[in-house]
Amino acid sequence: MQLQLMMSSSFSVFRVGISFVMMCIFYMLAVDSLPELSPQKFFSTLQPGKATLAYFCQADSPSTSVFLEELNEAVKPLQDYGISVAKVNCVAEETSRYCGREEDLMKVYLFRGSILLREFPTDTLFDVNAIVAHVLFALLFNEVKYITTLGDLQNIENARKGRTNIVFSYVRAIGTPEHRAVMEAAFVYGTTYQFVLTTEISLLESIGTEDIEYAHLYFFHCKPVLDLTQQCKRTLMEQSLTTLNIHQFIKTMEAPLLTEVAEDPQQVSTVHLQLGLPLVFIVSRQATYEADRKTAEWVAWRLLGKAGVLLLLRDSLEVDIPQDANVIFKRAEEGVPVEFLVLNDVELIVSRVESNMYVAQTQEDEVGDMEGPNMGIQDDEVAETVYRDRKRQLPLELTVELTEETFNATVTSSDSIVLFYAAWQAVSMALLQSYIDVAVKLKGTSSMLLTRVNCADWSHVCTEQNVTEFPVVKMYKGGENPVSYAGMLGTEDLLKFIQLRISCPVNITSVQEAEEYLSGELFKDVISYSTLSVLGLFSPTMKTAKEEFIEAGNYLKGCVITGIYSGEDVSILSNKYAVTLPALLLARHKEGRIESIPLANTHGQNIVQIVTNASLETFPEITVENLPTYLRLQKPLLILFSDGSIDPQHKKVIFMLVKEKHLDSLTPCWLNLNNTPVGRGVLQAYFHVLPPLPLLVVVNLHSGGQVFAFPSDQAITEENLLLWLKKLEAGQESHITILPAQEWKPPLPAYDFLSMIDAAASQHPTRKVSECIKETDVQENYKEQPEDQSAIRKESTGILRMKHWDRSNWFEEAKKPFRHDNKEL
Repeated sequence: MQLQLMMSSSFSVFRVGISFVMMCIFYMLAVDSLPELSPQKFFSTLQPGKATLAYFCQADSPSTSVFLEELNEAVKPLQDYGISVAKVNCVAEETSRYCGREEDLMKVYLFRGSILLREFPTDTLFDVNAIVAHVLFALLFNEVKYITTLGDLQNIENARKGRTNIVFSYVRAIGTPEHRAVMEAAFVYGTTYQFVLTTEISLLESIGTEDIEYAHLYFFHCKPVLDLTQQCKRTLMEQSLTTLNIHQFIKTMEAPLLTEVAEDPQQVSTVHLQLGLPLVFIVSRQATYEADRKTAEWVAWRLLGKAGVLLLLRDSLEVDIPQDANVIFKRAEEGVPVEFLVLNDVELIVSRVESNMYVAQTQEDEVGDMEGPNMGIQDDEVAETVYRDRKRQLPLELTVELTEETFNATVTSSDSIVLFYAAWQAVSMALLQSYIDVAVKLKGTSSMLLTRVNCADWSHVCTEQNVTEFPVVKMYKGGENPVSYAGMLGTEDLLKFIQLRISCPVNITSVQEAEEYLSGELFKDVISYSTLSVLGLFSPTMKTAKEEFIEAGNYLKGCVITGIYSGEDVSILSNKYAVTLPALLLARHKEGRIESIPLANTHGQNIVQIVTNASLETFPEITVENLPTYLRLQKPLLILFSDGSIDPQHKKVIFMLVKEKHLDSLTPCWLNLNNTPVGRGVLQAYFHVLPPLPLLVVVNLHSGGQVFAFPSDQAITEENLLLWLKKLEAGQESHITILPAQEWKPPLPAYDFLSMIDAAASQHPTRKVSECIKETDVQENYKEQPEDQSAIRKESTGILRMKHWDRSNWFEEAKKPFRHDNKEL
């Protein structure tokens, strides 16, 4: 119908010359009021092909007044889509099947011409958004596919590859404002794109979305995909789901991904500027054109829907550009000069755009609020993230809030996870978001009760539980000492901790049960959360050794599954796995192998370290989150950089060298630039330009900072790699760069609250300082400081540039035994 109205900035304004004809007893031009007709008049005015929404009711019925108010509000927006609305008064002298039983008068009917398409109970049309959403959803049955399973989505995706792009959206329920916005977009773009809709949280979760409590919209780039085995690229719309935002988002999806220009950036204009989005120019030279274009394409994908990306050919320009500038930033506001920047990392470019978008949004949200913090200079990334998410409504009802009166009764009567946090602290609020995400994932499936205590309100409870820092997560189970969580503050790690809540070490009662335990059959429901199962073997008389292992097993709860067997026939297992008692058996389920380690005179803390190191993968994919774990091994990194999955042959070469113990002095790993884009910045720091991939490098971050690159003209074979490593050990290879020693500090100094407290205390020397109650739980002896995932994300790029090392002795230093350093951990 009149689609131009959908494209305008307001859908409530009639354009000159455009009007909509409604059926009413006087055949007048459309008005905002709800026309009232008799059944005979209504059916006589229906026109073929025209949609009409009708509500049949008894005249002067007071019970329908609220619904009629909402229906009257829906008249105007439905008219914009060519849909008539009428109230039909059922009168005694005219019979109609829609005016029969009382329950029929609680329904609304949608007609196309004289054909009934759909009937709606009035309680589903609870407001104007629900009315518009339901009606458009019914009329756009072919344009919008409703799905409930991941298989449905995959089938539609495969069917559209090479043909049409997909707009996939998740809404919490049918009839919400977000559902209406999606339907209004489908009304305009439904013939161009395949719209797909779901209300299933599990489906949204399966495609990797974290904030699954909120409406989402994705654009699937399926049209360019010709290979059915290849997944369509997906771009998430990060703005809220409104009609205007969806329209703007789809327009940016239609724009070219990357445009080459050779003119003054100040004069360049694209659809992005018209939509209020900035432009990012990647400055290129002829000599580096191919590498620059690849970088620009990567930036364009990262900023799709947020900014326009252009490749600016410096050699063809007549205007002057600073020689060191490699990025030009142009804001959407008129009259604002362009900014010439030096940004050598893709993440810095993306961050620049996103921070600009955030500042603009903040200014819009905080008009008149001159007291708000300046987030442009926020020195704490966690605080900044929490501040940005301050309007996010968390479903706190999925967890139980404990108080001084309810705490003891709750944790003693049920297996409980307790989050101790402070509502005023940024890290606490960041973890609370992850904690609620876990509650969403476990909703209706877990017997573990998820609870929380706000220590700002109930400080006495937190003091009694030896909570001296925030946030802290503890597991209370079966009257045992509480187990403290010491992992990352993200959803997945926290979920793993909760799922691996088995009381460890498990007491194995027979050799057969031990074999089932090692094969993964005994705990197959949770084995996916633990790549390693640990079994301690002891003779019945080894009491001290067993106590040390039990102590270690208690600490490792929530990290790995541990078991213990000390039966009279334990020698059967020790002989089978060729190990002297006491011993550990490490079952690696992914690799399908079992290792044995003797434990003579080994203390509990050493057992923990052995298991922790053993749980690390042999050839891991390095990510921002797991990099600190592997850096703690304090070995040089042998990194295979790849632009996607690694070649199986290369993987085979690494595993062979590991098996032959040629890589004992190194940490072999690989980095997928598609999964961890920060790797591009790392490579640029090493080579200044992106080199061809795949590429092997050795870098030691602990003594010297030199970086060595495996010759790109040689194939990565066992023989070539071993020869190259021997040359490195002999000092016969030249480094490609030396990473500078550099401190990474926040841009602003932080408040040193402890010093402030000490200064205040020094003025009152007679004041007594209360001591914290020490928890007897052995886990607290090994407890690590919780690490913040977002802080590590910033640190990981910089940490690759911090340390120095001596090439002459780097192999020797790497061979030194690892020493447990509490400061490092």
